[in-house]
Amino acid sequence: MKKILVLLLLAVVGFYTAETFFDIGFGKAPFVKSSEIKPVKDVYLHQTVQELKVANAVTSIVVNFRGFDTLGEVTVLFLSVTALGSILYKKRHHVGERSVLFSASSIVTSGSKLLFPAIVLLGAYVFIHGHLSPGGGFQGGVIIATGFLLMLLAYENYSVSHKGLAIVESLAGITFAGVGLLGFMNGGTFLQNFLATGTLNDLFSGGIIPIIYIAVGFKVAAELTGVIYTVLNEKGEQHG
Repeated sequence: MKKILVLLLLAVVGFYTAETFFDIGFGKAPFVKSSEIKPVKDVYLHQTVQELKVANAVTSIVVNFRGFDTLGEVTVLFLSVTALGSILYKKRHHVGERSVLFSASSIVTSGSKLLFPAIVLLGAYVFIHGHLSPGGGFQGGVIIATGFLLMLLAYENYSVSHKGLAIVESLAGITFAGVGLLGFMNGGTFLQNFLATGTLNDLFSGGIIPIIYIAVGFKVAAELTGVIYTVLNEKGEQHG
C-alpha cells in the first residue's frame, strides 16, 4: 500500500512539474506580449544597455535578472565555510607551528609586503568595476583572499582577526539582503532596481548592481580569508 501511495505521489508531482516546464516556453520571455515575443537573450541584452545602463551583460544577468540565485550562491559559500571551520577547529590544535613558505627569506617577506596592498587594490578594482568590465564580486573577493594567503605563507606570526572578518562578512550580507528588500518596499520585487541608472560606461551607473557586487566582493573575501586562516593557522599546543 505504501509503495502505491508513493508512486501516486510521484506521478502527481511529475505531472505538475512537467506541465510547468512545458508552459514556460523555453527560449522565450513569458513577460512579453505574444505579439512581441523575443528570445530571452535579446530581451536581456536590450534591457541591460537601454534600461540598466550596464556595459557588462553577464553582470546584469547575474546580479539583476537572477540576483536572488546569486544570493543563494553566497549563502551556500557561507554555510560551506562555517562547516569547514567547525570541522577543522578542533583538529588544528593538535598540529605544530604553522609552516611558512620561506621563513628565512627576506626577499619573500619584503616582496609579500610590497605586493599585498597592490593585490587588495586589484581585487577591489575588479568588483567595483564589475558592471563595466569582466570580473565582479566573486573574482575580486578571491583576489583579495590570495593576498592574505601570501602574507600568511610569508610571515610566521601574521594573523587575521576572526572578529573583523565576521563583521565584514555580516555587513556585506546585510547590505545584499537590505538592498533587495528596499527594491521590494519601493513597490517592485526583491532586488529590483530603485536607483538612477546613470550613463552607460560610467562608474556610477547600473543602479543597485555596483552596490550588490561590492557587497559580494567583501563577503567572498572575508569568507575565503577565514577558510585560509583556519586551515593554515595552528596554535602550536603540544600534547603528551
